[in-house]
Amino acid sequence: MANYFRYLPEFEYVSRLPDARISDYIKVKNLFKKGKIREDIFQNLSFFEKYKIVGNDRPDNVAYEVYGDATLDWVILLCNNVVSIQTEWPMEQNNLDAYLLTKYDNDYNKLYNGIHHYETIEVRNSQNFIVLPAGLQVQSDYSISFYDYLTDTQIDRRDVTVPVTNYEYEESLENNKRNIFILKKEYLGIILNDMNELMAYKEGSSQYKTETLKRADNIRLYE
Repeated sequence: MANYFRYLPEFEYVSRLPDARISDYIKVKNLFKKGKIREDIFQNLSFFEKYKIVGNDRPDNVAYEVYGDATLDWVILLCNNVVSIQTEWPMEQNNLDAYLLTKYDNDYNKLYNGIHHYETIEVRNSQNFIVLPAGLQVQSDYSISFYDYLTDTQIDRRDVTVPVTNYEYEESLENNKRNIFILKKEYLGIILNDMNELMAYKEGSSQYKTETLKRADNIRLYE
């Protein structure tokens, strides 16, 4: 994230240091300013491509793999609206196992053998058309009945569900986080230019000094 912070403008804040005079100010980064990808790009899938996070890769690992620059991890996060790494990015396996064990009351049997829900299996007719898709969440006694025109028979199926354990359910949620979008490398320059413009203070805003500096006396720091 170091690269991201260089885009943040600064503000002069009244110094609270013990030996400071009343007129002394210190410069700090304006964390109220937040970067984002503009909507006309964010809503256009042609600017992005799908990417699957592998193993324990962090955003900086992905940024290095895609852009050759680990400090562009913030671009990876912005592309996927990730605000909290702790909850919105895949956990390392050891951390996930520890978290889930705590969530399920340190009960291994409950975690690994407890049934969270039931899902359908795929069922096809004799013409190989899908009659029932896999992965639908249903009751354990769910069944289907359909007429197979090729064989001229009525088919009743009760063996169309499988149990999904608590661990399998939680793992699937975590694995879904691995499917992300990344900005295509050729559009990276647009985003970086946009960041410079977005983070700049506008002349005429409260206590404006320069595009990268304003004073923090009773002002709105996001202007």
